[in-house]
Amino acid sequence: MQVVSSVVENPTVPASAEAAETLYRFDESPLLARQKRQESNARSYPRRLPLALKRGRGIRVEDVEGRWFIDCLAGAGTLALGHNHPVVIEAIRQVLDDELPLHTLDLTTPVKDRFVQDLFGLLPEAFSREAKIQFCGPTGTDAVEAALKLVRTATGRSTVLSFQGGYHGMSQGALGLMGNLGPKKPLGALLGNGVQFLPYPYAYRCPFGLGGDAGVRVNLNYLENLLKDPESGVQPPAAVIVEVVQGEGGVIPADLDWLRGLRRITEEAGVALIVDEIQSGFGRTGRMFAFEHAGILPDVVVLSKAIGGSLPLAVMVYREWLDKWLPGAHAGTFRGNQMAMAAGSAVMRYLREHDLPGHAAAMGERLAEHLRVLQRDFPQLGDIRGRGLMLGVEIVDPRGVADALGHPPGDGKLASAIQHECLRRGLILELGGRHGCVVRFLPPLVISAEEIDDVVQRFARALQAALRRA
Repeated sequence: MQVVSSVVENPTVPASAEAAETLYRFDESPLLARQKRQESNARSYPRRLPLALKRGRGIRVEDVEGRWFIDCLAGAGTLALGHNHPVVIEAIRQVLDDELPLHTLDLTTPVKDRFVQDLFGLLPEAFSREAKIQFCGPTGTDAVEAALKLVRTATGRSTVLSFQGGYHGMSQGALGLMGNLGPKKPLGALLGNGVQFLPYPYAYRCPFGLGGDAGVRVNLNYLENLLKDPESGVQPPAAVIVEVVQGEGGVIPADLDWLRGLRRITEEAGVALIVDEIQSGFGRTGRMFAFEHAGILPDVVVLSKAIGGSLPLAVMVYREWLDKWLPGAHAGTFRGNQMAMAAGSAVMRYLREHDLPGHAAAMGERLAEHLRVLQRDFPQLGDIRGRGLMLGVEIVDPRGVADALGHPPGDGKLASAIQHECLRRGLILELGGRHGCVVRFLPPLVISAEEIDDVVQRFARALQAALRRA
């Protein structure tokens, strides 16, 4: 693939170049001050991104001071088509013009039926032909809660296996599946936890100190032994839940052979495989669903974010053998959001008609190649990884003590400085991973090649500025 060389031939920005840049300052506006005074201490994004937004168009947002930003956060992956895409706006307007009931609990409507057919048409046919769908409350964490209920009811077991670094939501059951200890520490024992954590195939920092094919083999052997060993101390599980690409955990893509091995092991053990596609689904990774890269068929898929076309919606789709729960086993007032279903259908049709998964794969490779060229001059870019337009850069301290694989430690302080310098240059990025040292790129899937190049230019200048101030 051809990469625009002018973007990356000389990624080091001379000190004098900053004077020619437009650099934003972020003094506390009245809106931000009032938010700080009145909103909960649990608020998160405004602490790192002190913005008061008034308008969004495509991949950009404008704040109340008239400044425009490239949005590479995109509602944490919700905005597959960017802000206010015409097909989404038209779908929402049509619902209003037709005077459809805006919420219908789980009663059906033509809009809901169309949504289900559109979704099943995107899933692999071998999965969708025997699939059932459950509409959940309007967030991904509720779909995860539904999945936990489903597999425990169907199997009669209570234990669930999850992975270190995983993120599946903030409600009590979903929080129990989370690798990050921060949100769990203040709560003590979580309600009805029953979760056993397993090592995730994190190639750059392999938990077994091996990496590569050896790390994958050992990881699978560990899991298989745990399920077969009568002395493992772990009750036979109802399910294993996994992100094919860990998002909040640091944009860590699972090895595809590992995923195929995980599917084989769980099938042989009679354990349901739940795939969390809340952030990775709908073209984000270069395939319609991230699990398709490995050619596997899960038992349960949980979906949210992009599925509602920017509006709140979450569903769980699962194989028929699990459909053993009783009427009313999972409910929620806002599971009948008609505008979200209409917008979601519009997005799904656009994804297919314009091959946005293929576009995301090409743009993701363009972005990754730019970053790899930049990495030659900046050893602080320790690892560049991900799939499609779900990419992360692990920021490291080259002067630190290397780990068992020879990689320097993560540098969360520098990552935070890079994020701040990006924001000053009109680029919104988020952090993730251990110690907050992974800079994440999660732009709308409609981003163009020229816009990818612009993102890298701004990132390169921000990186240089952060290093000068370090």
